[in-house]
Amino acid sequence: MAIYRSKYDLEGLATISPEMEKDLDIAYDLCLSLREELPCEMCGKCCHQPNIIVRPEEVDRVASAAGVDLYTFMTQYVYQTYDGRILFNKPENGACRFLGKDKKCTIWKDRPQICDDFPYMVSMLMSRIYLAITNPDADILKLISYMDDTWPCTKDIKKRILALVEEGRKRRSSE
Repeated sequence: MAIYRSKYDLEGLATISPEMEKDLDIAYDLCLSLREELPCEMCGKCCHQPNIIVRPEEVDRVASAAGVDLYTFMTQYVYQTYDGRILFNKPENGACRFLGKDKKCTIWKDRPQICDDFPYMVSMLMSRIYLAITNPDADILKLISYMDDTWPCTKDIKKRILALVEEGRKRRSSE
């Protein structure tokens, strides 16, 4: 399986061609610009996602931020899936256990990378932007119709996405 930027698994691909990597770089840069332009509003909605991943290299840091020893963290706070991913256990309310009553993350400074990346730098959005910039007939709004319109960031993304995709298409044609 090909891995882009050491963290995005591109299932079904053995390698990434140089041309594809250039296009992925454009999509990545566009997502990064969204992230920089639209900081987290701390609404807490993303903290209810089903699969909050902790990468192996983050386990010690997150456990320390949670104030628990590694054994307790690994046996009570997370579980490992059949494919080796480490995911947060969730309380019955479905929220991340580190979401405070004020809807702010209690481990913000040491949260997992996926939390820092969400929703702008995740593979789902990036892949949709990639498809839109590489296919002039693609309708980006249809491609991102999976996004929940009640989220503040979704509204902001949808306001900016058409211009961003056009920018990406222009950049792609000029390279």
